[in-house]
Amino acid sequence: MKLIVAAIKPFKLDEVREAVTAIGVRGMMVTEIKGFGSQSGHTEIYRGAEYAVHYVPKVKLEIVVPDNMVDQVIETISSKANTGKIGDGKIFIMDVEGAVRVRTGEMGEDAL
Repeated sequence: MKLIVAAIKPFKLDEVREAVTAIGVRGMMVTEIKGFGSQSGHTEIYRGAEYAVHYVPKVKLEIVVPDNMVDQVIETISSKANTGKIGDGKIFIMDVEGAVRVRTGEMGEDAL
């Protein structure tokens, strides 16, 4: 099993959720985050004053999938979250040693 962690633009969340659900993903965790990457923040003007915005709002998705779904999930997230502009996000893939469904006690891929 793999844990896929993706940081994407907030307005892309619904489109990504619908697309990964359509390919068989049964659940995900979503967290509102702030961060910066290549863009290193930006400046905004509010009521005539210029402000430096060092952290950009993002949404973090955490999805655990069987090994055989990893490439398809990554391709789906990449294609749906892509705007072609700086700040589209990042995707990280990590190994998962195990999983347990609390309600039933199912373990491993059965818990997904």
